[in-house]
Amino acid sequence: MDEFWLHPRLGTATRDGRAPRHFLVALQHAAHTIDADPRWQRWWHRSGIQGCQLGIVTEGVDHLRPSADIRRVDDQLRANFTCALPPACSETELMRLAVTEVRTMFEVIREAMALPDLPPDPEPAPPPASGGADLPVIEKALPSVPRELAGQGYLTLTQVQNFFG
Repeated sequence: MDEFWLHPRLGTATRDGRAPRHFLVALQHAAHTIDADPRWQRWWHRSGIQGCQLGIVTEGVDHLRPSADIRRVDDQLRANFTCALPPACSETELMRLAVTEVRTMFEVIREAMALPDLPPDPEPAPPPASGGADLPVIEKALPSVPRELAGQGYLTLTQVQNFFG
């Protein structure tokens, strides 16, 4: 069994050009914790797919509706999701929110692929000592939108599909 089956890719779509690094670090840490958990490794292995490229785009706008794009590409699942930025909170709460976000994404994947129930959440692990200073993040500014569409508050499915290239 491949030691690393989950490959998170992180991005941010903001209108002000600032990446929410604290939340991106928490999301990456949550994904790596799931990736290292033997119960989750066994669960994924049953899917018959080699790995999962999990793209997560945090949005710097009001998040009215999340977007998701899930498709199989050769022996990989490519799943791209959007998620809202959380309110200001403690590091412990931020980690809890990140684990909940990633677990919710896998619940959508599970339903789309008709997989068995998700395993329990892995034991919490301490965040990386680097604080995410070396975290690779794709940053894209949201395009200007016509006034009548400004209230939509989410990336379209096409934008999500194209975000990571």
